[in-house]
Amino acid sequence: MTIWLDAPFEMQYRVIDGLTVRYARSESGRQQALLLSPWPESLLAFVPVWSWLAERAHLVAIDLPGFGHSQRSDDLMSPRAMAEFILRAADAFELDHPHLLSPGTGTAAALFAAARDPGRLRSLVVGSGAVAVPLQLGGVLKEWVEAPDLEEFRRADPRRLVADALASVGQYALADPIREDYLSSYQGNRMAESMRYVRSYPTDLPVLSGLLPQVDTPVQIIAGTHDTTVPAVNAEYLHQRLPHSRLDVIEAGHFTWEDAPDEYAGLVTRWWGAGYLSSAAKSD
Repeated sequence: MTIWLDAPFEMQYRVIDGLTVRYARSESGRQQALLLSPWPESLLAFVPVWSWLAERAHLVAIDLPGFGHSQRSDDLMSPRAMAEFILRAADAFELDHPHLLSPGTGTAAALFAAARDPGRLRSLVVGSGAVAVPLQLGGVLKEWVEAPDLEEFRRADPRRLVADALASVGQYALADPIREDYLSSYQGNRMAESMRYVRSYPTDLPVLSGLLPQVDTPVQIIAGTHDTTVPAVNAEYLHQRLPHSRLDVIEAGHFTWEDAPDEYAGLVTRWWGAGYLSSAAKSD
């Protein structure tokens, strides 16, 4: 099935490990990159940066299970479990040694994947995702993680919940079809059930913290100066513990890839060009 939208790519569906997953891809390039959509958005979050990134690499973007328009599996709703699926998705798309771009909620899962299968990923680009222990969160994300249970959110209007999160997209005017794609991604109970993922942070992030010094994969961290949802202390926490990392803080809010797309894309393409090699060399 193919869905057309006013976007620089077409969206399709395929089955990976028994789950129907939505994806988009660019033409072939010199390198390969797997892009994981942030939450509560979808792979359309990459529309503002797609053309820049596609000049540097062959891109495959996916909505992870339970996010965007991909089928959910409750067994995958934690960063530690999702890491396994990320590696299987790379295999399914025959990405031999890809860069992994995984902003927002994908940050922790990407790091778990790199720790689990050293050498499988060429580099990571992460940021705007919770990693610090103890938790350092703000806004609605803090409320969602700390709520005693999900019942309040199951009763709430899912479109309002998504809209509340998107309110922190400050400098980028979401096109109506893209906003509608985000909102429709979490209809019914999908928004409330997707919260299972971030509510696993109190148990998963301490485990990840112990693995960070062992992650040999080069990591580019991008944070927003005005991010009140996942404060920059999370990015600093990563940078201090990863052996091969670079940290850039840009003039943006939580959704750096949409708030400052030109600067974000510039950082990513320079990283894919040679930056990841320099990061590894400087740390050796």
